[in-house]
Parts: sequence; C-alpha cells; structure tokens
Amino acid sequence: MSNNAINPDRPLIVGSEVPEAPYPIAVSGTVVKGFGRGSKELGIPTGNVISNMSDDALEEMFHECDTGVYYGWAQIGEENTAVYPMVMSLGWNPYYKNEKKSAEVHILHEFPSDFYGESIRIIVANYIRPEQNYPSLDALICDIKTDIEVAKQSLKRKAYDDLRNDKIFTTKH
Repeated sequence: MSNNAINPDRPLIVGSEVPEAPYPIAVSGTVVKGFGRGSKELGIPTGNVISNMSDDALEEMFHECDTGVYYGWAQIGEENTAVYPMVMSLGWNPYYKNEKKSAEVHILHEFPSDFYGESIRIIVANYIRPEQNYPSLDALICDIKTDIEVAKQSLKRKAYDDLRNDKIFTTKH
C-alpha cells in the first residue's frame, strides 16, 4: 500500500451540514511534547495539548466526547494569527497501547519548526470516526491520511468554515 493512499471505502464529508451539540467545542492550552511518534513513525507531526483552563478543559472534553478522531480549526501562538484546519485524535491510541488518554492535534500546515510551549486554541467542529486498533502501521497511516482528507472536505461547508472566525481565535484569554 502506498503511504499516500486514502481509504476509498470511507466518505470524504462527515457530520451534519451545521454543527450540532455538543459542537463546536473550544479548548485552549499549551503544546507539549508527546510520544515523538507523529513525525518519526507516521510522517504526520502532532502537538499534544495540555489545557490551561480552569478545571482542566481537556478532562471535560474527554468526558463529553467519545474517543476517536475529530476535525476543526487550530491556532498557534498569539490571537489574531492564522487559523488552520486540524485533525485531532482523542483517546488511548490503541495501536501504541497508550496508558494515558491524550489529545493529539495535527495541524494541516507545514511549520518551519516545532512549537512546544506555545499556546494553542482549537475548535472541535465534529467527529470523524471512532478510535480503533490497526493490524499494521501502513493501515494506521492510510486511515490518518483519510482523516486529513475528510477534515479538509468537511470544513469547506459554510457553517464549518465560519468557525475559523470564532472569538477564541481573536480575543485575548
């Protein structure tokens, strides 16, 4: 299987035409170093998020949301800077047998360097699919590449595209 292949059996647009409760979900935090697999093993760099919101917004998100893959928008650094599409894995990552839940955000943009320690704001717009285990690394990479394409296509719809202008991206917190 080519590492550029996507799964032809999956739809490329998911979610209703407009976000329905509990979406959109806004979370802000700090990018921290994760397991180091995103760039090295998968060729898909991710930033792990630690929330700096009161009562740990990530724990609330873990409580509200099923484990799985989500799509939305993300911003790194200061407010009023570029907002990029993102895919987020929320959960245990069973292929790697994680012992701790994590929120791993893959921003669909190539950055010149790492941004550990930077602030991050995300809008979770909708759900793509449940978390699952994979028989091989190639199968996992294929599904991640499909998730990325699903996010790109799903975010083109007006109600989802409008979320990139949410106040979380423009207001100092």
